[in-house]
Amino acid sequence: MNRRAFLAMSSAAAMAACTTTPIDSEPRMGPDGKPLPQVYRISSGQTGRIQYRMLDSVNALRKSAGVPELELDSKLTAAAATHARDMSVQNRPWLFGSDGSSPIDRMNRVGYTGRYIGEAISESYETELETLAAWMEREDTRRIILDGSARDLGFSWFQEPNGKIWWDMVLGEPGKAGPVLSQTPPAAS
Repeated sequence: MNRRAFLAMSSAAAMAACTTTPIDSEPRMGPDGKPLPQVYRISSGQTGRIQYRMLDSVNALRKSAGVPELELDSKLTAAAATHARDMSVQNRPWLFGSDGSSPIDRMNRVGYTGRYIGEAISESYETELETLAAWMEREDTRRIILDGSARDLGFSWFQEPNGKIWWDMVLGEPGKAGPVLSQTPPAAS
């Protein structure tokens, strides 16, 4: 008898596992009539794919603007990753580190020897492409993304357990750290 009961219970459990719950085909709407945001979770295995999707998207925008493409730079990416985490610690999106460091300080710390072009930062629950679209809507960040002298891109983020993402994109121009002073004074004419 116990064997029959066990088989019946197992069969019932297997049948229950096969049933599906209806999924809403409509997104949940907020009081303003717009779809409620959904948390965009990023796993550690997605890092390269997200960085190259951003690079490809930025390069498509730059190509349509007639400016040269960018290359992903590991040093600038390290600077962006450090600052993304630091913005989370500070709980505010801004360009300066909790230690008072500037974007140029962060570039120097990771050994990038090029010139700082600019930085785009964001605090959101949105995907990287939604964030890029928001950056392109703003004149200041659009100007940085489309700057013709930029050649290197650093891109990273930090995601909090609640899903909030701190995005950071840094652009630089390699080999252009600043004016080089001559060792010898110019000859008098």
